[in-house]
Amino acid sequence: MAFNSLNTWVLVAGVLGNIISFMVILAPVPTFYRICKKRSTESFQSTPYVVALFSALTWIYYSLLTSNILVLSINSLACVIECVYISIYLAFAPKKAKLSTMKLLVLLNLGVFGILVLLTLTLLKGTQRIDIAGMICATFAISVFAAPLSIIKLVIKTKSVEYMPISLSFFLTLSAVAWLSYGVLLKDLFIALPNVVGFMFGIAQMILYCIYMNSKCETLPEIHDIKPVVDIEAGEEMKSVCVDPIKADVAAETTDEHIVKP
Repeated sequence: MAFNSLNTWVLVAGVLGNIISFMVILAPVPTFYRICKKRSTESFQSTPYVVALFSALTWIYYSLLTSNILVLSINSLACVIECVYISIYLAFAPKKAKLSTMKLLVLLNLGVFGILVLLTLTLLKGTQRIDIAGMICATFAISVFAAPLSIIKLVIKTKSVEYMPISLSFFLTLSAVAWLSYGVLLKDLFIALPNVVGFMFGIAQMILYCIYMNSKCETLPEIHDIKPVVDIEAGEEMKSVCVDPIKADVAAETTDEHIVKP
């Protein structure tokens, strides 16, 4: 089949989605550098990264069923990076946090994902298998995109954007636009629909930022972790935003928790 203008735009949207999503996936690097330097996980939690790994695995499975190289590439990379994050966390986490992380890791990424693959491969065929896998990916992605609601509520309550970094919101919105365009051009609703939600939440966060960016912060008692999960692509790799007691570090989740994925 000739490589026409439509194919060109699909490729451009997919490549841009990969590049932007990769930047979002790397957002927690300062957090894990801090963990390594202090040899302590402090008040940070592993849940966003375990969930991000699960999200990446589901999109990898969907991309293999649909032979979608661009979705496969970013989520394969996300898988590797999330495993690195989780390994660092496990290396420095206290025993209780380490055990809870391992339980969630086994439950989601071996149990739930394993059952998903087993059932769809044995009970479904052809387009049915693709549709069910796609619906699961899209549903999970949409639920992840809803995570920033906690941040939006906090911003409105405190009239401060201290816990909502505009750079992360901006890149997550760009990621949603890229993957939404990719899904529409490819006529893949499972990729497009979650990113409609992601785009709307991204715009809402930036509007709130413009409204409250010059407002003074209301003090809240001991806010140690704020974890909106951001799905990165419809990917959207789920990234969590974690703020430590001195409000120094922000990690993506994810959201998009770290969820970058189509």
